[in-house]
Amino acid sequence: MIRCAVVLLSFSATVAVAQGARSRAAAPPTYQPGIDVVDYDVALQLPDTGAFLRGDVTVTLRRANGVSHLLLDLVDPLTVRAVEVGGRLVTASHSGGKIDVPLDGTADSLQVRVVYDGPVTDGLVVRKDSKGRWTWFGDNWPDRARQWLPTVDHPSDKATVSWTVVAPLGRTVVANGTLVSTRRIGRSGRTMTETRWRESRPIATYLMVIAAGPLEQFDLREPDCHYGDEGQCVRQSVYVLPEVKDWLPGPFSAAGPIVSLFERLVGPFPYEKLAHLQSSTRFGGMENASAIFYDDKLFANRTLMDGIIAHETAHQWFGDAVTEREWSHLWLSEGFATYFAALWTQFVRGDASYRAEMAEIRRQVLSDKVVAERPVLDTAQTHYLALLNTNSYQKGGYILYMLHRQLGDSAFFTGLRSYYATYRHGTALSADLQHELERSSHVSLEQFFDQWLRRPGFATPAIGWAYDAGTGTVSVRVVQEGAHGAYQLSLPVTVIDAAGRSTQEMVIVPAEARATISLPSHYSSRPRSMAFDPGELLLARITRL
Repeated sequence: MIRCAVVLLSFSATVAVAQGARSRAAAPPTYQPGIDVVDYDVALQLPDTGAFLRGDVTVTLRRANGVSHLLLDLVDPLTVRAVEVGGRLVTASHSGGKIDVPLDGTADSLQVRVVYDGPVTDGLVVRKDSKGRWTWFGDNWPDRARQWLPTVDHPSDKATVSWTVVAPLGRTVVANGTLVSTRRIGRSGRTMTETRWRESRPIATYLMVIAAGPLEQFDLREPDCHYGDEGQCVRQSVYVLPEVKDWLPGPFSAAGPIVSLFERLVGPFPYEKLAHLQSSTRFGGMENASAIFYDDKLFANRTLMDGIIAHETAHQWFGDAVTEREWSHLWLSEGFATYFAALWTQFVRGDASYRAEMAEIRRQVLSDKVVAERPVLDTAQTHYLALLNTNSYQKGGYILYMLHRQLGDSAFFTGLRSYYATYRHGTALSADLQHELERSSHVSLEQFFDQWLRRPGFATPAIGWAYDAGTGTVSVRVVQEGAHGAYQLSLPVTVIDAAGRSTQEMVIVPAEARATISLPSHYSSRPRSMAFDPGELLLARITRL
């Protein structure tokens, strides 16, 4: 993401839910050993009268032996009207942001149905647009799906999802996956529209969204299909309010080439379609699987740029198809999107623009307080919105840049493609990426991943040099006695010899407090000068000894 500033089936039986006390504090995310949600079948009714939601959700799950309860995340202000397990009403408790559902019997595959309603204040953004028309946009990251959907609201448990949305006439409904059907129905003396979508790839709950509003569809016309991971033809569309449709395709003329570039670098597009939507979101852009949401103001002000489109599109591979299993590994999503947006810059604007973009990212990392105080893998941070910081975005992206430079094109992209293919439609941790890059490069990356991901800050070496006239060798002296320890560095060195000629050398600095390394070349006389990391390619603040 880019940071910013249904038809309900009636129940004749008595409702069998014990409604608990209201809770102001959000419950922590649920990670349940022995529970694997396979699918959500979501039916929603959206009235044209504000933020009151009626929902009917069937959760299909597998459970391990001995698991007797399912905990679903749902905020307390929503009222649970009924819970069924396997078609039978059960007594479930709802308090502290959890629905505690008893799972009787021995079946390892179950369906749990939850019928609920109530006011929605977060997760599903409900508001009137500038013309007074009600709109609805899902906005779940990080664990806000619980604000309007009963789910296991954690990225480690991905599932497929179906949507059946009943909305007032004049609203276009868009959701994850493939459009199944649209029809008019009568409800309470009024004509409504029922729209059904189906996402057949498992996705995290924070990516499960709907959009409903007076949106008009603009199909991006490309000469050829993008062929998806199952051979399907993937088309792209833009959905906007009618007032801005005359701006299109605008920056979305780049959408096709962006997908083509990332397909070449990583693999086929992972979903059935790609929609880009003018929306309401607390973020500048949100990478919902197959349905990217962009902040309304970017359209109204016509300030949306292709870099944002590239960032959110890169997420379809990294973050969406391959999802970080734990929140502390968010850089596997945001760092990838940051770096792939820079690769798009290189592709379309050239090497100079690419280097300038990475230099600005480096500057931000070296000057950021959060980077100085906290590691990228910040397991102590439980306020997940706070993870949307320079560590996850800029430092994560720059770590990939340094890996790319250190390993070279072939090993780097071979490793990324293997990482993506191995964990596609699943979840991964940083060690999984490390393993695939080690396989492709035949180089141990244990020290690299440890120092850049698990320590705060960056390298702060003090470096000097000396010349030995007897042997013609130049030795580089490195002292690393900073608070965060010594780093192993691939240090570029530029040598200006006595005749004024420039030579490029590479020094591998060991992760030691004090080290002396000889340059591979010999010099017949003392060099005029030496520059360490002259292109400022390392995440390092270098001082002279």
